[in-house]
Amino acid sequence: MPNDHAGGATPPICRTGRFDPDRRGAGALAADWLPPYTLSRNQIIRGTRPMRGLGVAAALALAGCGAGAPPPAADDRVTIALATAAPAASRSDLAVSGTVRFKRETQLGFLTAGRIAAIAVREGDRVVAGQPLARLDVTSLDAAVASAKAEAVRAEADRRRMAALIVDGWVTRSRLESAESTAAAARARATQAGFDERLGRIAAPSAGVVLKRAAEPGQMVAAGAPVLTVGEVASGYVLRLPLSDAEVAGIRLGQPAEVVLPTLSSAPVEAVVSEIAARGDDRTGTFQVELRLPPRPGLRSGLIGTARLARQGSGGPVVIPASAVVGARADEGVVYVYRPDGTVAARVVQLGAVSDSAVAVTGGLAAGERVARIGVERLRDGMKVRLAA
Repeated sequence: MPNDHAGGATPPICRTGRFDPDRRGAGALAADWLPPYTLSRNQIIRGTRPMRGLGVAAALALAGCGAGAPPPAADDRVTIALATAAPAASRSDLAVSGTVRFKRETQLGFLTAGRIAAIAVREGDRVVAGQPLARLDVTSLDAAVASAKAEAVRAEADRRRMAALIVDGWVTRSRLESAESTAAAARARATQAGFDERLGRIAAPSAGVVLKRAAEPGQMVAAGAPVLTVGEVASGYVLRLPLSDAEVAGIRLGQPAEVVLPTLSSAPVEAVVSEIAARGDDRTGTFQVELRLPPRPGLRSGLIGTARLARQGSGGPVVIPASAVVGARADEGVVYVYRPDGTVAARVVQLGAVSDSAVAVTGGLAAGERVARIGVERLRDGMKVRLAA
């Protein structure tokens, strides 16, 4: 029998890496686990003397292979590549025209009725916070303040007189309490009159632009009637869109949109859905949707723009690579969704149109979720995975 070990070949025990003395009997034991030059097969079968050295030879061979540290445990995680579910482009895109407005447009008026004495600004004027904008004829207001203050002084004098008389027993406790209540009410009326007088003037609540002047000097106005409308510059601009109930169902907050303002440029600008009305308009039945516009020279309240949005409502169709779907039958299949903890979850999805490289998913998968596209055939629900570099 040739001496393989002498020629440099690795003894069989080192190739197998484990020891199983009962696997196939003595003949197999010698053939698999002893160096070829130690024993011959005939010697083992005949039961000759070298058979008694079997345990020693095996132990030596094992000791030779076991020298050094044991090999590290293998990483048995499956390596996968991911694909992100993208909204199905095309026919779900929505184009709507709307109007540019300041995010905050505040109507300002007087708290009390009266005649307007002066308005210091015109439409289009820029104002700063606290700047006087308009005032009423305060003749009647000043008179009301003076009257209220006089009444407060008289009531306070009565209270003091009653307080002095009760010490000598000339008045009852109830008379004193009544005088105290009257004095407190007079002070409150004086405070209210002074407040009304101050609100007989309108000041700018913040830096902005006068958008509308709804009254003129000399005009009588009711309490709370709008006199001026000021747009707050710091609030930024939005594009307000009227959408039907069917259209608004496919819109979500934070969704990107493209807006074209023909007056400024034909190039689209990126906008974001910042607000969706919770209630439809009573007259038109539409829901107002606001798109936050980026700062841009030339923006003005009242410009007309057209927005293009992709309707990506819950359960809307998304597109994934065809290789991500396993077990497809009829209109259903299974995908493995990658989770933040490094595992995958098997999920049944509804399938739509199929192309050469992609498949539309009409239910069970949301836009933005990530699914395995390579290594799918080796995955199981809940399995830990490793992402390909």
